[in-house]
Amino acid sequence: MEAKSTKINYQGTELPTFADAINWKTYWSKSLSRYATGTVIEVGAGIGSSTRYICAHFGIDRCICIEPDPSLAAQLSKLVSAGSLPNYCEIKCGILSDLGLNVKANAIFYIDVLEHIENDMEEVATAATHLMPGGRLVVLSPAFSWLYTPFDKALGHYRRYSRKDVNRLTAPELEVERVFFLDSLGMFLSMGNRLLLRSKAPTIGQIRLWDQKFVPISSYVDRIFGSIAGRSIVIVWKKRLLANATEPL
Repeated sequence: MEAKSTKINYQGTELPTFADAINWKTYWSKSLSRYATGTVIEVGAGIGSSTRYICAHFGIDRCICIEPDPSLAAQLSKLVSAGSLPNYCEIKCGILSDLGLNVKANAIFYIDVLEHIENDMEEVATAATHLMPGGRLVVLSPAFSWLYTPFDKALGHYRRYSRKDVNRLTAPELEVERVFFLDSLGMFLSMGNRLLLRSKAPTIGQIRLWDQKFVPISSYVDRIFGSIAGRSIVIVWKKRLLANATEPL
């Protein structure tokens, strides 16, 4: 029987714009690098710009890159063939629920992806079934609903997240390990856009300014304010060990 493959054409246009945000991608990937080990699943791999940074850290021996857009999945396959992505990357066109229940990972990453999924609670519950006991589910998403702008809507974001969403999202097999924020200064830039500019999309120049000037400063400021606020929120869950899990053995 042919494996199920759910195909969704991605409507956003921001992936190439943010692809060169080197400082930002370096910053978040270093902050999350401790979880990139063993078998990793990246949901919504897009054009592979985040995949490169996830794979830049040692400890990964298999990376399953899931992408529902067939054209983007084809691009990812070409990157693997060309050596631009490691040969341990496996490209799957579809969504997480298309994977067989026998596919388990040490870590599952959603890098600016969960906000695109309407039924986020169901998605997190599905992710829990694909984690090994002790494995981590790592979500990085835009923070704070009051920062929701026309740009979010244009990108297909259903929401932005805050700490109050964590309990709603937590599946029975998971326990919250850590919640923190990144890019404190970026939050104020987003606030300015919402109140003053109301731009539907940032320009390449704005992205470069933010990435080159503000992100390096945020990496220091976050040490003080990262537990309180930032442009992005990071939620890390750990799957309970079998002896403590609520799911049947």
